[in-house]
Amino acid sequence: MARWLVKSEPFKYSWDQLVQDGKTAWDGVRNNQAAIYLRSMKIGDELFFYHSNEGLCIVGIAQVVGEYFIDPSDPKGRFPAVMVGPKAPMPRPVTLAEMKAEPRLAGMAMFRQFRLSVVPISDDEWDVVMEMARA
Repeated sequence: MARWLVKSEPFKYSWDQLVQDGKTAWDGVRNNQAAIYLRSMKIGDELFFYHSNEGLCIVGIAQVVGEYFIDPSDPKGRFPAVMVGPKAPMPRPVTLAEMKAEPRLAGMAMFRQFRLSVVPISDDEWDVVMEMARA
């Protein structure tokens, strides 16, 4: 099982909306590297759901419930989408500032490729963030 971090601006699509909807297509991604990551996702992969622009924190854990398909909002049919569903809220939201201050997270892809809306998370990084969420 792989692990990922996906970003969404809460005024466009929030964690609460995902919980209410039960599942959604993670679509609208138009970056080639992020598209490669979406194509790599498998059913059961876990995702940190990060609120970008407002909140700047990981607020929930989602999971891939449907593997990639062609994003219907892409007129050229080049970019993928996946289906995601909520798994659980974070025990406590973990902020961007907290993650940046944690030396064990210094190598996170999120910090190297900050503009990407989808990035991989290592098992060690996942464990550190979950430890922070329980603190």
